Amino acid sequence: MKKILIVLLMIFVAIPAYAIDAIQLLKEIDRNLNPESYELYRKLINIEPDGRKKEYVLFTAKKDKDKVAALFISPASDKGRSTLRLGDNMWLYIPNVGKPVRITSLQSVVGGIFNNSDIMQLDYSDEYDVEKFEDLKDQYLLYLKAKTKAVAYDRVNLWADKNTKTPVKIECQTEAGMLIKTLYFKEIKDFGDGIVRPSVIETDSPLYKGYKSIIIIAGIKKRTFSDEVFTLTFMPKMETLR
Repeated sequence: MKKILIVLLMIFVAIPAYAIDAIQLLKEIDRNLNPESYELYRKLINIEPDGRKKEYVLFTAKKDKDKVAALFISPASDKGRSTLRLGDNMWLYIPNVGKPVRITSLQSVVGGIFNNSDIMQLDYSDEYDVEKFEDLKDQYLLYLKAKTKAVAYDRVNLWADKNTKTPVKIECQTEAGMLIKTLYFKEIKDFGDGIVRPSVIETDSPLYKGYKSIIIIAGIKKRTFSDEVFTLTFMPKMETLR
């Protein structure tokens, strides 16, 4: 018994206090950004350098830590398409094409700067470890490192507001530290049922100069779904959830 206590004490001492606090903070940021299981309506806008825009409206269902499904409501040319994410695995269903096809996290079913991982986002605390933590004047800064190579970004720097504990800015980087894109979280809104979070997410990228993509959250609420919703056979039936 004494030996066990000594080992446990050594493990505890080896973990910096800030790391424990930062891990808990990241989980809190995740929950403030999204409930663990929810339904979500959002508009996604891609803006090209010449000012042209393309807009999509999506309905999204999420369950637990690793199940996300989304349905395209508009434009008419994409209506009825659906996507499914189970952990690191993703699929796209297109009506009248046949069975769902595999897609990757770095591809984009909507074009623009947001990729499939951004659109079907899991909790940051599930995909990343906290490597370093800074307590700034009005914000927290968390340096995150991907837990596996399957994650879209090797490194993420996340600035969070101290009052709301929601993201303000996120920089997505390669393992070498090259900036891929920056996400800006704006316009905090009370969606009810304790959900107070940014309603607008904008992104730009040095890899796509002059382009911008925006997500506008129209509504989000806690909701439970059956496991059947997150299966390949249910993808053509996503409309029945609305």
